[in-house]
Amino acid sequence: MKTLLKTVTIIDSSSPYHLKKQDILIENGVIKQIAPEILSTEEYKVISNCYVSQGWADSSVSFGEPGYEERETLNNGLQVASQSGFTQVMLNPTTHPISDTRSQISYLKKASEGSTTQIFPIGALTTQSQGAYLAELYDMQQAGAVAFGDYKRTISQANLLKIALQYTQPFNGIVISFACDSSIMGKGVVNEHISATRLGLKGIPALAEEIIIARDLAVLEYAGGRLHIPTISTKKSLELITQAKEKGLDVSCSVATYNLHLTDDVLDNFNTNYKLLPPLRNLSQVEALQEGVKNGVIDMVTSDHFPLDIECKAKEFDLADFGTIGLENSFGILLQHFSLEKTIEMLTNAKKRFGLPSYSIKEGAKANITLFTIEGESIFTVNSIKSSSKNCAFLGEKMKGNILGVITG
Repeated sequence: MKTLLKTVTIIDSSSPYHLKKQDILIENGVIKQIAPEILSTEEYKVISNCYVSQGWADSSVSFGEPGYEERETLNNGLQVASQSGFTQVMLNPTTHPISDTRSQISYLKKASEGSTTQIFPIGALTTQSQGAYLAELYDMQQAGAVAFGDYKRTISQANLLKIALQYTQPFNGIVISFACDSSIMGKGVVNEHISATRLGLKGIPALAEEIIIARDLAVLEYAGGRLHIPTISTKKSLELITQAKEKGLDVSCSVATYNLHLTDDVLDNFNTNYKLLPPLRNLSQVEALQEGVKNGVIDMVTSDHFPLDIECKAKEFDLADFGTIGLENSFGILLQHFSLEKTIEMLTNAKKRFGLPSYSIKEGAKANITLFTIEGESIFTVNSIKSSSKNCAFLGEKMKGNILGVITG
């Protein structure tokens, strides 16, 4: 198959054609030619006048299969990801059984073979994500796991984190540590702020996140190793990570799209789609996170895509599950707050940190690209959702630009 991209603007800082308008000829999954003008023939599929970048990667995605197929199957989840511009997704161990063995990682890797979007599994850090004993980390890494973490579960034992950081050093593994002290969080469901008091909802103090990050960074400084802190949500967290990076510690962090865009003011109608972890914070925290993206302290942005069936959300706010889908919204939200180059950087930086395959847009390279436009605005509605689950915190929100699709080898 031959595809000709006509008059496309290339956004790829690793490419010699960065910020240039070019024609790109792709044959059998390989970029054969890039030039100011390539003459088209009838055998080419032609796509014109758009932007292209390296394929996007998301560092925190959950589907349902195996175990929760009613939430999202692997097949439909991968289709949603590709239609949302992602060619690579790091899949959380949120299945049943939890992905904590070599065979389960192998199953997920094979499940995406031949798909436009590829799965890169995150293995559970501890057996069954119960926080007691380390799982088969090296075996999972050999099968294709790119990092190890227990999704939305804090490593309660600091010594276990120390051992994990030490154990993974010989094979360059990355430990993911979600920061939320359950003893401080208690039965909290939203940000501890005036909004929570006014609504009569139990609050989650920022301290619950910050005290774990401070602990984890102290352990990292002692033990060495590589640490990733996902979905931070407070200004103090940013300050702690900034200090750690200045010391030369090998630490990275991400922020969820919803924490960059929404504030806890949206909670007034008790819509459980806004019950998220980390919780939606106030405006000053959101602005601090946006600044953290701009100045480079935050390494990447994630959708934190977590499909949930209606039974998990159609409850009283206190009883509903945490989580939202977000793959379909990442680009449209980020483009409202950041420059195009910064947006693409945030959507591709996970490749560098987690060692995912990266293909520069140049002649002879494997085609792994996302096609999009930046013009136009739309409102995201329930009819816009392609995911099997509809628990979306961005319903009614404005989206900027449009994703045309992806091309992979």
